[in-house]
Amino acid sequence: MDERIQKIINEIRKNIKGKDDIIQTVLCTMLAGGHILLEDIPGVGKTTLALAISKSMSLEYRRVQFTPDVMPSDITGFNMYNAQKQVFEYHEGAAICNLLLADEINRTSPKTQSALLELMEEGRVTVDGQVHSVKQPFFVIATQNPYGSAGTQRLPESQMDRFMVRLSMGYPDHRSSVDILRSDAIDDTVNCVISLEEFLKMQQEARNAFVDDAIYEMIVNLSEASRNSDNILMGISPRGTKAILRMSKAYAYMNGRKFVTVEDVLSVLPCTVSHRIVLSTKAKAKNTEVEQVLAQLTDEIKVPKI
Repeated sequence: MDERIQKIINEIRKNIKGKDDIIQTVLCTMLAGGHILLEDIPGVGKTTLALAISKSMSLEYRRVQFTPDVMPSDITGFNMYNAQKQVFEYHEGAAICNLLLADEINRTSPKTQSALLELMEEGRVTVDGQVHSVKQPFFVIATQNPYGSAGTQRLPESQMDRFMVRLSMGYPDHRSSVDILRSDAIDDTVNCVISLEEFLKMQQEARNAFVDDAIYEMIVNLSEASRNSDNILMGISPRGTKAILRMSKAYAYMNGRKFVTVEDVLSVLPCTVSHRIVLSTKAKAKNTEVEQVLAQLTDEIKVPKI
């Protein structure tokens, strides 16, 4: 694994115990320039993870607790009239930062949820016709509780599709739970181990990873197979195929390679497309899981040997 990535992981481990796979996937997504949806029960460390990441890379971090009364202007910012200067001045919203934690995003109104769309896709906000760019790098980590339905608004497919990955942290194992209790009695301060400039350079290096034409064909074959499957109502979109490619490049880079392999694609596939696929009524009636359908698709397509 890349030495710089390992340093970041080691720092985050001070606060997050027994979830190395989640940490690595989140960092991989950030290298790929994507946004993360953490769907899990309360209290398993979602907020702690976001805060630890921001500290380890000196990212400007802001957190918004989404409730029904949060307005779009709280996210995007607003213009206020300055009587002394006789001009309207722009006041930044919570999104003008490097890392925005959108906590319990499904508890706010659809209007506020939609305010994130341009922001997540284009890295800018428009207020009264004026465009304001977010800082670079910029990431959104959104959380939602899949169980408590009271007062929630389901995220539409168009917004789900803008998250590069969907992850679930889950409960820690027994040993990790003991370590969490022990860590309360020690200094677990997360230190900055990499600068913003260095991380931006790493992102560019990841984007430059070599991809053989056979890998492109494989990703397209997967997406087309998902659209033609009887078990799938809505398959992988072109945005989804781009997400698979970018995640595969970042995964290869994290593992010290400058080229993408078939194994890279298969490794990032579940977390990258599971939230983009809508199963058909037939599949739901059989209690089929998305992961099972993906495994079937990869078996059906011709996997290249490189």
